[in-house]
Amino acid sequence: MRILITNDDGITANGIQALIDAMMTIGDVVVVAPDRQQSAVGHALTVSSPLRATPYHRRGVHLGYAINGTPADCVKLAVSTLLTERPDIVVSGINHGNNSSVNAIYSGTVSAATEGTLMGIPSMAISVASFDEDFDMTLAQKIAIHVAKQLLTVGVPAGTLLNVNIPAVAESEHKGIKITRQGSSVWEDYYEIRRDPHGKDYYWLTGNFVTLEELPDADDIAVKDGYTAITPLHYELTNQGIMETLKSNAGLTTF
Repeated sequence: MRILITNDDGITANGIQALIDAMMTIGDVVVVAPDRQQSAVGHALTVSSPLRATPYHRRGVHLGYAINGTPADCVKLAVSTLLTERPDIVVSGINHGNNSSVNAIYSGTVSAATEGTLMGIPSMAISVASFDEDFDMTLAQKIAIHVAKQLLTVGVPAGTLLNVNIPAVAESEHKGIKITRQGSSVWEDYYEIRRDPHGKDYYWLTGNFVTLEELPDADDIAVKDGYTAITPLHYELTNQGIMETLKSNAGLTTF
């Protein structure tokens, strides 16, 4: 199995290093990931400046490239240009921080898997609900291996990716895996006003993650309860339920 690995925390993050070790046990790995932190960039692509691919070596072995761009850039550039063979799967992560619920929209980790999906490659994003750089990734590695093996065996429809979120618990406390829907939690965020040494104000985004509704089959609730959540995501964004209402509105459709 040819496995393309990427992330949004940067190519030197502990999470992607753990993922590389895990994926090497089941396939041939190539890494194409951002050369720096790119969290919460969503599906941004670089169009106004050149991309550069710096060879990436680990333990003396050439494994791929560090890119001065976004996670979506990495997958698009890798598949279209850098790789001599098309990967069988794209695995993005292991992200430091939960990417359930609304986080999936902002996440560069999920967007990298989305780009793989858009290019017709079975893809998954994997995240663990801890921002601790030293968090034990053993459970996350085992789940990544398990889901990656199943991704090609079970298969997913075209245009669908698997968003995998793992609770920040010890393996002995892990309750299992649930197939879930995207939850309804949102960020109640705001900007702290701070002052630099020159006396000028700057703004730092912060906030709280708030659950609007505790849906029993939601990814955010499953993770909170100690389960790994696997959510199939797709990006056909049309709200079908309101189409007929809009069509019947003469004021809207008459111009």
